[in-house]
Order: sequence, then C-alpha cells, then structure tokens
Amino acid sequence: MTQIQEVAAPRAWKFASADEGARPSLPEVNATVHVPHAGTWIRRLIAFLGPGYMISVGYMDPGNWATDLAGGAQFGYTLLTVIMLSNLMAILLQALAARLGIVTGRDLAQACRDHYSRPVNLALWFACELAIIACDLAEVIGTAIALQLLFGIPLIGGALITALDAFLLLLLMNKGFRFLEAFVIALLIVIAVCFAIQIAAAAPPVAAVLKGFIPSPEIVTNHEMLYIAMGIIGATVMPHNLYLHSSIVQTRAYKRTDEGRRDAIKWATADSTIALMLALFVNASILIVAAVAFHDSGHSDVAEIGQAFKLLSPLLGLGIASTLFAVALLASGLNSTVTATLAGQIVMEGFLRLRIPHWARRLLTRGLAIIPVVFVTAFYGEKGTADLLVLSQVILSMQLPFAVIPLVQFVTDREKMGRFTVSRGVASLSWLVAGVILALNFKLLYDTLFG
Repeated sequence: MTQIQEVAAPRAWKFASADEGARPSLPEVNATVHVPHAGTWIRRLIAFLGPGYMISVGYMDPGNWATDLAGGAQFGYTLLTVIMLSNLMAILLQALAARLGIVTGRDLAQACRDHYSRPVNLALWFACELAIIACDLAEVIGTAIALQLLFGIPLIGGALITALDAFLLLLLMNKGFRFLEAFVIALLIVIAVCFAIQIAAAAPPVAAVLKGFIPSPEIVTNHEMLYIAMGIIGATVMPHNLYLHSSIVQTRAYKRTDEGRRDAIKWATADSTIALMLALFVNASILIVAAVAFHDSGHSDVAEIGQAFKLLSPLLGLGIASTLFAVALLASGLNSTVTATLAGQIVMEGFLRLRIPHWARRLLTRGLAIIPVVFVTAFYGEKGTADLLVLSQVILSMQLPFAVIPLVQFVTDREKMGRFTVSRGVASLSWLVAGVILALNFKLLYDTLFG
C-alpha cells in the first residue's frame, strides 16, 4: 500500500507541501479494491465497475425529478434535447475527472489547493459547499415527499427524519467500499425497473420522442423554458460529482505506472459512460412520462412531485404507477445521501485539510439543508417546497463553472499531466463545454435581473 501511494502522482505535479503530497484522497479506502492485471476484458471491467454508478446517482437525484417533471408537463418532449446534451457533457467531464484522479493521485479539491492561491481556494471551496448544500436540499425535499406519499408522514416530519441518514454512510463504509457500491447499484436497479414499467404503460409516441432530441432555438429565446433547461443542466451535470469521481477512482489498486494508469483510465471511462447512459434513460423517462401523462392530457400546470403522484395512476391507467413513482423517489433520495456525504468529505479535506468525524460533517450539511425546508414548508406549504426544489437545481447550475474550469485547466496542462494530457480535440471540446455552461449562466442571470 505504501509503495503504491508514494508513486501515485507523476513528477510533473507540484504539490503544495510534502506532507499534503503524501496524503491520498479518502485514505481509508484508497487502493483497497483488487484489480486483476491479467485475464479477460470482462473481469477487468467488472473490477472497475462501481465508481461510475456512484457518480451517476447525482444525475438522477430528486432534483432531476422536479426539473424533468416541470419540463415534460409544460413543454412536452422539447427539453429531451437538453437532457441528452447535458448527459453528453457529463460523460465528457466525468471522464476528465477520472483521468485527473488516476494520473495525479489527487482529487480535484487537492489539485485546486496545490495550484491556486489561498483566497481563490477559499472562494472555490465556498462555491462547492454551496452546491453540496443545494444538492442536499433536493435530497431532503425528495426523501420527505417520498415518505409522505408512501407512509403519510408530514413533510416537516419527513425532513427531520432525513437527519438520521447521517449514520447510513458510516454503516456502509465499515463493511467495505465494494459493499457501499453494491448498495448504490441495487437502489439504481430499483429506480430503473420502476421507470421501465411506467414507460411501458405510458406508450409514448415514438416520432414525438425522437423529435424531442432535436435542438430547438426556442429553448434559448423562451425565458421560462431556459429557466427549466438551466435547472435540468444543474440537476444533471453536478459540480460535486467531479470532486467525487476524481477521488473514488483511486479506490482501485491499479499499478501506479504509466501502463497501469493508461489501463485504469480506459476502464474507468467505460464504467462512467455505461452508468451515465442509465442516468440518461431515467431522466428521459421522467420527462417522457410527464409529457404523456400531463402535457398531452392538458395538465401542463403539474410541476410538483405530489401532484404527479396523485395523477399518474389514473392518467396512465396503471394502478401501481404512482406507487412505483414514489418508491423510485425514495430510492433516489437514499442513494444521493451516500454520494453527497462522500463528496462533502472530499471537498472539506481537499480544500481545507480539515478532518472531522463523518457523522459530524453529515449532520452539519444535512442541518443546513433541513432548516430552509422546514421554514418554507411551514410558511408556504407544498408549493413552496416544489419551487425551492427547482431553485436548488438552478443554484447548482450556477456553481458549475467553479468546478468545470479548474478541471479542464488541469487536464489540458502538459506540465501537470505529462503524456496523459488530453488531445487538442478533446481539449477544444472541453473548453467549448465550459464556455456553453458559462454563456447559459450569464444569459439566465441577465434575464432574471433585467428581463
């Protein structure tokens, strides 16, 4: 283990200090998952399967549900193109994050700390913490709504119950990282099966669905559609997932040599790409079901998860549809809890070198998310929490540049990445994605302030 960690970073990388350079990301699980260095390709792929599914959780969390439901109910299939494009951006960015972690032995937070000045690092840390709180906000609301729909627990009570999940990650981590990955994948299978059944019941028109994947200029010119589109991007391309992925790919005990890193990059990229295609299916399914059930039936004002739950079964003609919807929502909330907790730990340790007990870190973040949910629910009811859910995803989208720009800067820097620097074509595409995200953010800000 010690020998593996000592050569984890290429010589070109400039560490902030000798002490920090020696500390791996998530040291308790770093290089703990065995990887076969020979054998069939399927054995080697299976060894790397896991991190991609853990980061895919963030691409189908309760925040996605709010934006996808609103998009499908209001605008039919039009915003399917936004889901597809944002998923393609996510595939590219997550591949870059995995490359950074594997080549340098640093997660994105550690890399930022090594490269930028202290004021810049503090600003980046604050932006990332804000993104994690916004993500946590969506998880609290989604889980609370699922508990209300399935068991009749009031929203405020459900929000308070979510504080108990602070100890879920501790239990899973104590059983080993592979057990944690298995738990996440099992819940993802539940979500996928629930939506596969609903899509079969909805029987959407194929031509209209395919047309929805063709970009429309109306998405940019229509402010309401742009707001939902930005929410979809914010809910799909998650800033904290870039930090998370750059860390957890290092749980694999691949050879810390050029050949070993090259092999690890190949399998880690395949892992995240396959997992994110599952996320594309789930997100597209939510929007398609909403379009069929609500937009096509004249219920375009449906924007809340609670409303969708009540109307799904009668409108789709499938008695179990609403229950499947709520079960998938609960599985999504539980899954997102695990990955957001890990991301919070990585960000705090990477930027601040601050290590606090996991349960304390989780309770702090979850507490900051529960307070606004309880306040808004008490004063504005369910409608307020629905608006808060969409707003949280727009906030996430606004934080994206603070994670994307440093990531692209690092993987295109030959001094830091050496022979693993991305090609000019990939570098150009990566900067284009960063530019599109920035442009959409500025457009949304301008329209919100002056439109």
